[in-house]
Amino acid sequence: MPNNIYLDYASTTPTDPEVVKAMQPYWNDVYGNPSSLYSMGQKSKKALIAARSAIADTFSCQPEEIIFTGGGTESINLAIKGLFQYQKEPRHMITSAIEHHAVIDSAESITRQGHAVSILPVDEDGLVNLKDLETAIKDNTLLVSIMLANNEVGTIQDIRAIGNFIEKLNKKRVAKDLPKIFFHTDACQAAGALDLDVQKLHVDMMTINGSKIYGPKGIGVLYKKRDVPLTALVSGGGQERNLRSGTENVPGIIGLAKALELAEKNKKKENARLSKMRDWLIEQILQIPKTRLNGHPTKRLANNINISILDIEGEATLLYLDEIGVQASTGSACTSESLEPSHVIRALGRPYEAAHGSIRFTLGKHTTQKDLKYLVSKLPDIVEHLRKASPVDVDMDTLDKSIKTFPREITEL
Repeated sequence: MPNNIYLDYASTTPTDPEVVKAMQPYWNDVYGNPSSLYSMGQKSKKALIAARSAIADTFSCQPEEIIFTGGGTESINLAIKGLFQYQKEPRHMITSAIEHHAVIDSAESITRQGHAVSILPVDEDGLVNLKDLETAIKDNTLLVSIMLANNEVGTIQDIRAIGNFIEKLNKKRVAKDLPKIFFHTDACQAAGALDLDVQKLHVDMMTINGSKIYGPKGIGVLYKKRDVPLTALVSGGGQERNLRSGTENVPGIIGLAKALELAEKNKKKENARLSKMRDWLIEQILQIPKTRLNGHPTKRLANNINISILDIEGEATLLYLDEIGVQASTGSACTSESLEPSHVIRALGRPYEAAHGSIRFTLGKHTTQKDLKYLVSKLPDIVEHLRKASPVDVDMDTLDKSIKTFPREITEL
């Protein structure tokens, strides 16, 4: 039995040795506060400026539009709450039913301040319908937040088309003296896999973090276009253009910049390698009776495999896999302690039984074909064993019918 086959890269990634090497001097040698005037502080500041510029180059934006935060969740909170916090009039936000909880919970929080939120449905593959977005827009709509790639099922949204639509609509709204609609995308799962050029994506704000791209944990970025009127959630020393006070995490920032550089450099080759293994693994697992792929069959991240295995509990499957040295997930690691089924799988139209039986395998730079062959050699026996002890027996025709008839309506918070 192998000691460890890690197939949960969407949850977090090991820090790349080159990233660790780049960070090392800023722990004990160049440890000065970037706000200090003496030489060591100025060395830290110079490194901070270089990291900000490097990330800005990748995003095709200006360095001053890069805001460093404590992670993807904080960046998302700043984008949403920071925009709505001191609006003088009730405003409106639009998001989708399969967003990360950082978006959904932030959206719920602004409703307690008198703002409104519309939740767009997705189709059975997890795609947002542009017509639904158009229908949901109101005169007081201020923000649209749609993720670039889903962390659970890997579906990739057509953010360029959505952003282009909003840009054209804003020109008409200006003529009517209506507020501009700002567009935010959660790109945490997309970094290192998809194009992060904010000009091509037509976004006003974009979030990434370090832990998804072989960088350090506890560091994130919010790209904020110059004209987005955000209010700080953390006050104090006025760092990050007064939007995120606190002494900068210089080692983390250096590590994030290096991780992004490496991810961009290796993106094309690694995507090709991972997508080939992804397709093979999907094909193999779907040979197990009563299984269904979750997410779009082709418009999905190169490393994502999410499959519902009917008549068993996903948590039980994970425990058995862990016993044989395989680490995977039942969905988003951020909510893995919850007994509730994945809101993402449910939004696709899958019933509770399918949501509870969903397993997510996400591949990474250390994944080999040998690892996947080992998994495939063991998984059918685990499934058979668990099904023998399960009282559940889902009818597949009923399951497929429920997906087709699932109500896909815009809901209001």
